[in-house]
Amino acid sequence: MATALRPASPAAGYLLRPLSDIEEPSHGFTQKLKLAVYKRHSSSCQIRVRASSKDLNIVEIPNRWYNLVADLPLKPPPALHPKTHKPLKFEDLSPLFPDELIKQEVSNDRFIDIPDEVIDVYKLWRPTPLIRARRLEKLIDTPARIYYKYEGTSPAGSHKPNTALPQVWYNAQQGVKNVVTETGAGQWGSSLAFACSLFGLNCEVWQVRVSYDQKPYRKLMMQTWGAKVHPSPSGVTDAGRKILETDPSSPGSLGIAISEAVEVAATHADTKYCLGSVLNHVLLHQTIIGEECLKQMEAVGETPDMIIGCTGGGSNFAGLAFPFIREKLNGKINPIIRAVEPAACPSLTKGIYTYDYGDTAGMTPLLKMHTLRHDFVPDPIHAGGLRYHGMAPLISHVYQLGFMEAVVIPQTECFQAALQFARTEGLIPAPEPTHAIAATIREALHCKETGERKVILMAMCGHGHFDLTAYEKYLQGDMVDLSYSSEKVQASLTAVP
Repeated sequence: MATALRPASPAAGYLLRPLSDIEEPSHGFTQKLKLAVYKRHSSSCQIRVRASSKDLNIVEIPNRWYNLVADLPLKPPPALHPKTHKPLKFEDLSPLFPDELIKQEVSNDRFIDIPDEVIDVYKLWRPTPLIRARRLEKLIDTPARIYYKYEGTSPAGSHKPNTALPQVWYNAQQGVKNVVTETGAGQWGSSLAFACSLFGLNCEVWQVRVSYDQKPYRKLMMQTWGAKVHPSPSGVTDAGRKILETDPSSPGSLGIAISEAVEVAATHADTKYCLGSVLNHVLLHQTIIGEECLKQMEAVGETPDMIIGCTGGGSNFAGLAFPFIREKLNGKINPIIRAVEPAACPSLTKGIYTYDYGDTAGMTPLLKMHTLRHDFVPDPIHAGGLRYHGMAPLISHVYQLGFMEAVVIPQTECFQAALQFARTEGLIPAPEPTHAIAATIREALHCKETGERKVILMAMCGHGHFDLTAYEKYLQGDMVDLSYSSEKVQASLTAVP
């Protein structure tokens, strides 16, 4: 099959796409195109991909999601009913989720087909680019080769539409008319609003108060796509009102916002709940990132020695890492896989691995995860998408099995790394992936000391165009590091069920 170059976005450069997707070219040109060596241009690199009848290194959009549970030597612990503390039954989740998503949540199948209607929308921005950060390498004078998988080319500007689209589509297929959700920085809320606008569902969002105030354009983005947006805690729900009675100036948390959205879904028969991270089916949908990236790394003849991603609830990290963990378990590759947390919300590195609620009010199932306690309210760091008290149960399980490691980095170091990245690669990262960038620079500088020519693969999950107030604080010298002390952790964990 011949290929053509298609503009993806001003930031994304060009992507290879089959010629069957465009108007058939004139005679002669097709043959030249088949034999050409194309260059994918970015601000930082040129990735060469040869396209001919014998060597078709063309990255197609995957048509299946990957389920890591199928390949784990020890299956993860089940979720428990919040009242009986017994393993959840199918019908326990029915008030919140459509049937197909419940099946995916508990599935042991290795692969699950992506609906054609979802793939059709994915084609608006997928495949997303894999970019070599040559200018960043030059700046820090490292022998390491740094690649980043950039998810900021989606309409919402992050990886979140990868799961928003199928969640809304499955709800629509079951006749659901309304969906509700929480959001931190607003990337998930705007992604769900976008998906609802395409499939004709009503969308209502509870956004963590501190992010609602810090990022007003995310709210406007959600409203542009038709969503109704509340600051959380709000006076709309019982859960929100109880928090406000205790602390009228509460900055909110993802746990509180989840409580509000779940309360509405559980008390309205025509409404379902959508979640942007944490649960298995969400992580499943995000594996389209890693499945694409495996093909792209193979196309450029590279194998990662280290894979780095930020973690809050864990969907972006899992999306890139899980397909590579499969290859590691199969003995094909052996990369170090490193999660990076904010120092102010260190669930993997300072939390405990136990059953806890996924929300503040204790309405959700009990999940076996690394947690700082369900009523934990994190400090108002600028990486709003990482301010969650727990880690995805599947990531927590993989961490317990020793297939990955975790580190913490304070936000000032992250924003210093973000400036280095922006001033070399041209892309302004969202506050969340600045943690991955900082960890990547640390490792690249270590390679400079040792002379190792490691291949480092980084998850760059979104752009920071709506987060410039955070950059303003850093540039003006007003940003401070916030940490979560071990003493505070031990005190908070006394209320874990």
